[in-house]
Amino acid sequence: MFKKIITAMLLVLSFALSAQAADLTMDCNAIYGATNFHSQGAQLFADKVAEYTSGSVKITVHPGGSLGFKGPELLKAVKDGTLPMSDILMGVVAGSDEVFGLSSMPLLAKDYAEAKKLYEAAKPYYEKACRKWNQVLLYAAPWPPSGLFTQKPLKTAADFKGLKTRTYDKNGAELLKSVGASPMSLPWGELYSALQTGLADSVLTSAVSGKDGKFWETLKYFTKINYAFPLNMMVINKDYWDAMTPPQKKAMLKAAAEVEVHQWEQSNKSNEESLKALGDNGIIISAPTKEVSDLLAGKAKTMLDETLKGAKKGFKAAIKAYEK
Repeated sequence: MFKKIITAMLLVLSFALSAQAADLTMDCNAIYGATNFHSQGAQLFADKVAEYTSGSVKITVHPGGSLGFKGPELLKAVKDGTLPMSDILMGVVAGSDEVFGLSSMPLLAKDYAEAKKLYEAAKPYYEKACRKWNQVLLYAAPWPPSGLFTQKPLKTAADFKGLKTRTYDKNGAELLKSVGASPMSLPWGELYSALQTGLADSVLTSAVSGKDGKFWETLKYFTKINYAFPLNMMVINKDYWDAMTPPQKKAMLKAAAEVEVHQWEQSNKSNEESLKALGDNGIIISAPTKEVSDLLAGKAKTMLDETLKGAKKGFKAAIKAYEK
């Protein structure tokens, strides 16, 4: 009898230790400020994971890039486990795998419905690329459509000449260079002073970023060219993923699926709210003229055709699936 009691106690202790060992605490890097909808989505995800795992998985979100990592290095930082988790703008790490540049191909998706279709077509290839980098894709959501903030109206092809435009990835730089602008890469934190000093006089970005950056203090116009709906993805280091129990993984995937739906909705909502805020603060908002639309559409098609010539199988397959 005594032996049975001891055995039962050891089993209880064993289960307790196993449960304790399964507890996991992780830091999550969030690129943007705490009020940005992507960072808010990361916090929502952390809250849901804590709820669905009964507190056994705790994620601490660090907004505003406060952990000190910059865009291009994030994929490697997560791969090495330096960062357990991070929110990453896909286009910024397209140099690591070209498929990550898919969502920022110019004028490939012209509205949210097309952006979602493109994401679904490309998702298997995003997941494969993440696996190569020792991480798991949890969810992805788009920025609102990118437009052009300028100091002067953008009505003709000639208006692009000499524009000193801050872009957020290689694709945007290539498109603007093809129409005569002078694209540049600048950290977000340096952009405001660059606009004040004239180092930059225009920005390719979303209405949300324009609102966050208070562009009405330095720029006057926003042309809604619907350049792209670039994706941000939330990823986790695979070693951390593998350390979780099956129920924890299931709970995390449930949270990810819910947050993904929420973030797509928030992207659209944030776009409308930001456009209103821009207008209220004096930014003149307009659709592109036919001349500008035709010019950009032609250059975008040429870019896609040239990219496909040298693209790898995953990129080509994603485009083919999207165009079905």
